[in-house]
Amino acid sequence: MSPDDRNHQGDGITLAQASRLAGVSASTLKRWADDGLVPVDDGRWTRASAAQARVIARMRERGYSVDAIREAAEGGRLAFGRAEDIFQVPEGRYTREQAAELTGLEPELIDRLMTLLGTPVSADDRLNEQDLRAMRHCANVLASGFPLVAFLQLVRVYAQSIRRLADAEVRLFHLYVHEPLMQEEVPPLEIAEEMGSLAGDLLPVTGPLMEYMHNRYLRFYIEQDVVGHMEADIGGAGRGLARVSMTFCFVDLTGFTRYTEEEGDEEALDLVERFIDTVEATLPSEATIVKTIGDEVMVVSPEPSSLTEWAVGFLALFQERPQPRVGLHHGAAVFRDGDYFGGDVNLAHRVVSRALGGEVLVTQALVDAAGEDFLRFDAIGEVVLKGFPDPISLYIARSAAD
Repeated sequence: MSPDDRNHQGDGITLAQASRLAGVSASTLKRWADDGLVPVDDGRWTRASAAQARVIARMRERGYSVDAIREAAEGGRLAFGRAEDIFQVPEGRYTREQAAELTGLEPELIDRLMTLLGTPVSADDRLNEQDLRAMRHCANVLASGFPLVAFLQLVRVYAQSIRRLADAEVRLFHLYVHEPLMQEEVPPLEIAEEMGSLAGDLLPVTGPLMEYMHNRYLRFYIEQDVVGHMEADIGGAGRGLARVSMTFCFVDLTGFTRYTEEEGDEEALDLVERFIDTVEATLPSEATIVKTIGDEVMVVSPEPSSLTEWAVGFLALFQERPQPRVGLHHGAAVFRDGDYFGGDVNLAHRVVSRALGGEVLVTQALVDAAGEDFLRFDAIGEVVLKGFPDPISLYIARSAAD
């Protein structure tokens, strides 16, 4: 091994190693260090500085000027941290064909799974050891008898959920760790080291916590399924469409766009967070938030009466302005990739758009399914809703005690 390939003491690495990690020549690294683009302490290269050099290489490829990159580097905005040590990716070793032979999966299916997972086969057409382990796990699941069409949906849901989780982690890390360090004018390499250390502390917690939450939710929904709270419409099975009978609920804030214009983005964001937090904290146990889009929340539940009672109580509880409004409909929908699709979902969405602030507006189907033990439904007549050729009978739901 040449002198350039021997590590310095501690966390230091050689210039040759830094060059390999950064993907640029040693002479380019030296020039960037001399120009102040890459912070190097007394000529001592580290994985953190090499990782930052790799980011700079990408920025240069995208057309950023040296001056712009230097300003960002000096301010600590490019600090990539010792996370490079934590998230190292093994080199690709296996072709699709080799991976197919080792796992028993077709090469085309491997391509599809890798794309769904968000980690398509690299440009050199090779999978690494981590990729191969993931494909072996997929092969084991399919070999156990789990249907391919269902498994592909699960993989897509997993990928979407983890992608959202990782995005939230990085954004919150940036807002509450990276930005304060830059404001304190901490030297760039110290920022990189600090961010890497915190990432290292976070990782050991994330896996067990996710496993804990997944197991709890899995037990809960298995129980829900066993007692028949999600009854599949078997008629759609032959077409590959899993239909479920469900109550669909949309909640949003009336006049939210105007509120944002008057109060500003930060105040509007605070309001949305309080709104969604209150929805999550008060929902009945069998109800689930499917998604949030801006100030709108989509909720589903197999129990029409309890969800409608919740909606009435929620509007009484959340007294901030702008006021929430709710639309509910009971029907059937196609369940795919963790979401619900179909005309009944669209109908519920149209219903909320006709509600006034502070109103819970529901359809005849919801009234029939929920009953009137603890609720009162006041008819407002038939209403023409966009996208539906026939008028829809709508009712305002209230507590029976009112």
